[in-house]
Amino acid sequence: MDSDSQDRLNRRRRNNPLTASRIIETAIMILDADGEEALTARSLARALTTGAGAIYNHVGSKQQILAAAAAQLVTRAVSAEPRSVDAASNLRQLMLTLFDVIDEHPWVGAQLTDQPGQPALLEMFESIGQHLDALRTSEAQRFHAASALMNYVLGVASQYAAAARRARQTDRGTFLADIASDWRSGQRASTHPFAYRNAPQLAEHDERQQYLAGVNFLLIGILNAPPSTGDPVPSDPTI
Repeated sequence: MDSDSQDRLNRRRRNNPLTASRIIETAIMILDADGEEALTARSLARALTTGAGAIYNHVGSKQQILAAAAAQLVTRAVSAEPRSVDAASNLRQLMLTLFDVIDEHPWVGAQLTDQPGQPALLEMFESIGQHLDALRTSEAQRFHAASALMNYVLGVASQYAAAARRARQTDRGTFLADIASDWRSGQRASTHPFAYRNAPQLAEHDERQQYLAGVNFLLIGILNAPPSTGDPVPSDPTI
């Protein structure tokens, strides 16, 4: 590198100092564009015009970068102000927002399901719990309700992570059409009658609508759950 090029590089570094925030934002851009495999010390260093050593001085390992990137996106999502005075509507909106984060950033799904105990999961659980507080669910049921909603999100996250990996070989429509065709073939009508009847819906369903239907089923159960042992039972059945 000649002296003029080095001077220009030094000026860029002075004007855009390397910070953990810049590294995470750049990592998110790489992950969104090319997936987890593309996130390396070399790709980050190239994008940030710095050295790999400087990056890891700020954020540590690749796994820490992935966890911080997922936490940043999830924290932004759960920090949105409630849109309604209706607590159930707000919880439903939160669940949809989490779905949209996973839909827009499929690598987040792999991160959430591969690394238990990470900050993103804590943020999700806390936000869901606060919405359940606003919903005034039974104190004894609240932990189980929050866990059920969390597990539902993580199930979807796992599916999206798998779909992102599969998309390198085939698109979603073709993949689902192949499964639906199998469900409608041969002796499925007698051996797997439910799958046989619902094969057309599998091939054509909207995943966001399907997810929201599942959220609604969970909310119906949460709102109508009988009191657990230890909950106070109203003396007046009209209460």
